[in-house]
Amino acid sequence: MSTIYQDLLWRGQIKDRTFIDEEWLNDPKIFYLGTDCSSGSLQIGNLAVYMLARRLVKAGWKAVLLVGGATSLVGDPGGKVSERELMAKEDIDKNVESLTLQVSRLLDGSEFSVVNNYDWFNGMGYLEFLRDVGKHYSMTELLQRDFVSERIGEGKSGISYAEFSYSLIQGYDFYYLYSNHNVVLQIGGSDQWGNMISGVPLVRKKTEAEVHALSMPLVINKSTGRKFGKSEEGTVWLDELMTSVFKFYQFWLNCDDEGVEDYLKIYTELSKERIDEIMLEFSSNRSSRLAQKTLADEVTAIVHGTAKRDAAVSATSTLFGGLAVSEVSPEAVDMLKDELPCIKVEIGKDISDILVDSGLVSSRSEAKRLIDQGGVLLNQQKVVEDRQLISTDKLMAGSVLLQRGKNQFAVVDINV
Repeated sequence: MSTIYQDLLWRGQIKDRTFIDEEWLNDPKIFYLGTDCSSGSLQIGNLAVYMLARRLVKAGWKAVLLVGGATSLVGDPGGKVSERELMAKEDIDKNVESLTLQVSRLLDGSEFSVVNNYDWFNGMGYLEFLRDVGKHYSMTELLQRDFVSERIGEGKSGISYAEFSYSLIQGYDFYYLYSNHNVVLQIGGSDQWGNMISGVPLVRKKTEAEVHALSMPLVINKSTGRKFGKSEEGTVWLDELMTSVFKFYQFWLNCDDEGVEDYLKIYTELSKERIDEIMLEFSSNRSSRLAQKTLADEVTAIVHGTAKRDAAVSATSTLFGGLAVSEVSPEAVDMLKDELPCIKVEIGKDISDILVDSGLVSSRSEAKRLIDQGGVLLNQQKVVEDRQLISTDKLMAGSVLLQRGKNQFAVVDINV
């Protein structure tokens, strides 16, 4: 049986660490993971680090999840080429509330606590911060941090004192969590390493205790060389109001062949043996998309639950996988109605008129021509001639699936 350190190493989730002996990680203690609140939702880049958190918890570690109500007021300079626009506190408070629910769901069933760093910074005065925190940091060291050096100098955007101080604020977070929650490890993405290591020396200087930091590499799309986590529509969010469950599922289903094994290791909890089996079968028949289907199934279940995952599978199979419309679940039909053009019509309406009303064609003459050419399907069956809709067409949980060609669909509800 592999240790947690060996498992994380195999999954590609270890980059930088302050501890030397890997056995230190194998002895469960308490860690924390911080989340920026500039948005009301995590995205799948954040999810990679939360999968690291899930693995530590399953290995016996206890988790403290920090939402950055205070740090978000200042703005994280990490990975930014210019100053971030300050957000209103009211907006940050809303984001804190939604993120607290989201991060709690990701570790549901495990032992963890959620904290907000605004709670301990709210009453701290400026002079107190300078004496208790700022006095322990060297300007020489801070100026050498990547997030600072990349912003200062000729031709660069510069950095404000507020964003420059972000690293000190995050360092104090670690000290506070060590003092009040016995936290001895911070985890995060490698783009946060400069901020993460700020707390390690502060805790040592103020308490003489040794605490540590562990980062994982940013996930890269090997086919593009860019940071993983965007679709053609933009960022893939974990909040289903920002990225629907159906689109979320489709993103994973359409992942590139080159990187899918890495994604299986990082974003699922499947064992090494199971992933090896999947990749062996996938390599012999890539057209099966087995690796992507498994990835989509596993990640969607983790983020949205098995019921919504099953609805996404059913909806996808109805459109592209040959699942008969009579077997589609009502939940999947509701999902399709949210994703596709959906119209209500009366019994007796001509299919050609419905094609126009749904937006699948621009005119009745085009609809009739398409029907004559065999390019229209009703409930997955080719329409051989223009006809009226009848009540028995409602095979898809009370609805009708109308299709033009291979990839254009509409859902039709029949009023009775």
